[in-house]
Amino acid sequence: MNSKKVVRMIAIILAIIMLFSIVMIAIDALAGTRASASVTQDQIRRLREEKKEYESEKREINSRINTIEFERMAEMDRKQVLDERISLTGREIDNINETINQYNMLITEKEYEIIIAQNREEEQLAKYKARVRDMEEKGIISYFEILFDSTSFSDLLARLDFVNDIMRADENVYNALQQAQQITVYAKEALEVTKAELNEELENLEILKAEIEVQLEEAHALILKMEADLELQRQLRDQVIESENRVQKEINALEEELRKQRELERQRLLAAQRANQTTTSTQYISGTGELMWPVNGRVTSYFGIRRHPVYGDNRMHTGIDIAASHGTVIVAADSGVVLTSSYDSGYGNYVVVSHGGGVTTLYAHMSSRSVSVGTSVTKGQQLGLVGSTGVSTGPHLHFEVSVNGSRINPLNRL
Repeated sequence: MNSKKVVRMIAIILAIIMLFSIVMIAIDALAGTRASASVTQDQIRRLREEKKEYESEKREINSRINTIEFERMAEMDRKQVLDERISLTGREIDNINETINQYNMLITEKEYEIIIAQNREEEQLAKYKARVRDMEEKGIISYFEILFDSTSFSDLLARLDFVNDIMRADENVYNALQQAQQITVYAKEALEVTKAELNEELENLEILKAEIEVQLEEAHALILKMEADLELQRQLRDQVIESENRVQKEINALEEELRKQRELERQRLLAAQRANQTTTSTQYISGTGELMWPVNGRVTSYFGIRRHPVYGDNRMHTGIDIAASHGTVIVAADSGVVLTSSYDSGYGNYVVVSHGGGVTTLYAHMSSRSVSVGTSVTKGQQLGLVGSTGVSTGPHLHFEVSVNGSRINPLNRL
């Protein structure tokens, strides 16, 4: 009798251990299905922290705009503050778009998790149904038959262990089915939560899009006001001409510096080859010589002399203006190295890329810039987004091409 109690106790302990093992395996399986999404969750967390920083910066800019000092600023200085706010809102929109992309990836992963969980549940259900059918056919009497057929006490104990193993296996099948069903429930709940968060981000995106439209109208109204005032218009024209001349001088100086660096690198490599030395070289990416359109759109203003509608005088338009909606992606017309990525009161946010051979391209009035000075870019790589920063009355890209320090008609190269 004592021996039977010991056997039963051991059987119960083993059953508990087996049950605990199954639970842990199920938990590990659930964690495994979520592991692939951990990177996306981290990225979403990082993007939300970035969003908080943008919101803080925007509060500071709005505070500046609402002060008396802002009203006392010169028109171009006020326009620059408004441009800063527009650029920041543009970065917020980029942030939300990236967050939405991450949520879409996360939803895809969770839908895949549900498929895996449902497949696992169906497998466990099939096993459970098969075992139930087997039990219905054989019944519990088969357990007693196994025990009654024992030939000795030791054989009885061995058969008792065998019966306990079968009972534990039956319990394990049932527990595995329950765990699989629970994992499916968890996966579906997680998917619904993620979809709700995605909808929240989509609502935020629509709010920001409406907000940036209001900001653009305010900035455009200021430019139109300056253009309506003859004296301010003269100042505006002089500002644009000064910006064009200064920026071109900077481009020429930077291009010459880059040319010298390339020549020094070439001489260094030649010296190393003559001395049979192994050395690493600095990569200066050069263009193909063929330019692609930096943005899709219609040319609204061409290169060359234009007659001013108010003054009646002629002035040079140093590039072409390509109409495009606010936020359209601007790409590098050819491969090269970024010479300048900055803000100018005339050009607004602008980027200059050197393509080698004395060829440079300039992209102006961006709402935001995606590259920094010294960055190597490939043909078609994003440089920024279309905007209307600087002296601009509407979203468009001002595109210039220079060869050996002189501006040329971009259409001759596109």
